[in-house]
Amino acid sequence: MGNEYSTYDAKARFSEIIRKVREGKVVTISYHGRPVAEIRPIEPHGEGIDDHLRRLEERGAIVRSKERRGRLRPIARKRGALNRFLRERSE
Repeated sequence: MGNEYSTYDAKARFSEIIRKVREGKVVTISYHGRPVAEIRPIEPHGEGIDDHLRRLEERGAIVRSKERRGRLRPIARKRGALNRFLRERSE
């Protein structure tokens, strides 16, 4: 079986799904043939912002601009605002 399970199969094969996730695979759960959830490995903490942005880009959650606009400067006053934003975006 691939990495997509119906809700019925997911309940019956939960141990198999967890094994696949522990191996680093992403498992999709579907309801009436439509994907509704993903079970994925927990990302390690302490990764750099570049790694996190690269992974979000690979998943299609963000798209890099094709033009260079110069140096970025912070717009948030609270420390860690970017990390909080990226963490919420990836959930």
